[in-house]
Amino acid sequence: MPRKSITFTDAHNEWLKAQVVSGQYRSESEVISALIREQKNRNAGIEAIRLALIEGEKSGLSQQTPEDIRKEVQEQLRKDSSLPAQ
Repeated sequence: MPRKSITFTDAHNEWLKAQVVSGQYRSESEVISALIREQKNRNAGIEAIRLALIEGEKSGLSQQTPEDIRKEVQEQLRKDSSLPAQ
């Protein structure tokens, strides 16, 4: 595995050490790897939102009222068990 050398500010270095001391990570390298994975996931989420917005713009104007949309979303959330039944 290629090795890289990076420099941290004192504040960032202390934060890295604190993450390891907390017991959540075994090494500073593990902290950095987790941060990179988190950023990749965030970027994927942003890309998915961007594509959904483009798709929405291409679909044109909706004839639904805001209330219709709200009800539709609530019904879908209930089906997905993300929202309790009324």
